[in-house]
Amino acid sequence: MKFAIFQESRTGGRKYNQDRVGYVYSRDALFMIVADGMGGHARGELAAQITVETMARRFQREATPVLVNPSGFLHTAINAAHNAILAHAEKNGMIETPRTTVVAAVIQKGSACWAHVGDSRLYLLRAGQIAAQTIDHSHVQQMFTQGLIRAEAMATHPERNKIYNCLGAHVPPRVDVSVKHALLSGDTLLLCSDGLWGPLPAHLLAGAFTCDPLAKAVPAILTQAEQRAGSDADNLTALAMTWDEGETATDHVSTVMLAPGEFNAQMDAGAAAAVVDMSDDDIEKAIADIKSALAKTNRPQ
Repeated sequence: MKFAIFQESRTGGRKYNQDRVGYVYSRDALFMIVADGMGGHARGELAAQITVETMARRFQREATPVLVNPSGFLHTAINAAHNAILAHAEKNGMIETPRTTVVAAVIQKGSACWAHVGDSRLYLLRAGQIAAQTIDHSHVQQMFTQGLIRAEAMATHPERNKIYNCLGAHVPPRVDVSVKHALLSGDTLLLCSDGLWGPLPAHLLAGAFTCDPLAKAVPAILTQAEQRAGSDADNLTALAMTWDEGETATDHVSTVMLAPGEFNAQMDAGAAAAVVDMSDDDIEKAIADIKSALAKTNRPQ
């Protein structure tokens, strides 16, 4: 596989960052994920962290070097993350379970498939146009689908932040999994939290990746969203991958030299920012609890 990839996450106008982001790849498969901890619930950043770690570990266990069933993996891994969040909350006697949205994608054999819960989004961008995207699990999206509001009203509607589907709720998440999409050279997959896509018109997102390399395009679009949102800017996270079937450019990744069973990963390092108000003992306990929950959930069935 040959691709360029870049990720960045910013706090925006919030006290700390509850978004988590990362990717892992083997010789023949790539896994990408963004999780947006829900700020209206206790410790959303923990739910996002558990989700990213749970799904990344399952990918490393099952991509040998490809996944047998990518869509089935996404559905199962998201539910495993949901169960890990519940286990963490139960073990710690939490009155309210941490919650998060998530969007994740698998790329292998020249095709991509993705899954999401909530309003974290994926866009398939092709030649400056949106070729495909996820549909939010939000009340505003429902109202638009039912013809109750116009598209231009969605961005400013007072209920735009109300989500009816997430990980960590008392009912299992409804996981929407896409069909396979064959990738063309130059296609870009953009995974992002609502802090990025919310302030920006769709045409700006679509056109942001047509000229500049990802290391320039991603920070630029984040800055644009942050400036448009102003002091009310939410956490902003973007993970972008551009597919390349031709000669590998200097900023591209080639996985051909990876051995079977070998993985490279870039996971978000924002965990420390999420626990700034915790003591050292609290931090140690949180880390131990997450590992315990992951071990319990990832036990072979």
